[in-house]
Amino acid sequence: MFDLGWGKIIIIAVIALIVIGPKELPAVLRTVGQWMGKIRRMAAEFQGQFQEAMRPAATTPATPPATGEPAAAPTTEPSVAAEPPVTIEPPVPLEPAPPPPVAEPAAHNEAATPAPTPPPANDAGGRAA
Repeated sequence: MFDLGWGKIIIIAVIALIVIGPKELPAVLRTVGQWMGKIRRMAAEFQGQFQEAMRPAATTPATPPATGEPAAAPTTEPSVAAEPPVTIEPPVPLEPAPPPPVAEPAAHNEAATPAPTPPPANDAGGRAA
């Protein structure tokens, strides 16, 4: 699958020994082995479920036998042909959403805005008048 020869495996092992270190390498390899076991179990379970799902489809004959033999007993599972056809209707167009309200800027009115107050006038002594 990955075409790993002994030479490549030895190179990977040496690099892992250098990067991980001899003290941590057994724990890392144990963890990798546990993860690989979990992945293999999940793959085997998925494959078993897939094979189980395909088994009834493979055992149900597509056509009745042409010879004088009696037809097999009907299965309890509904066949695909017994289901009503599915019609897909075009989607109903939705009404466009109303635009969000926009706050209009206040009109600039000279009478509504107070005039700025001038700074206090100072006399020669630095006191306000």
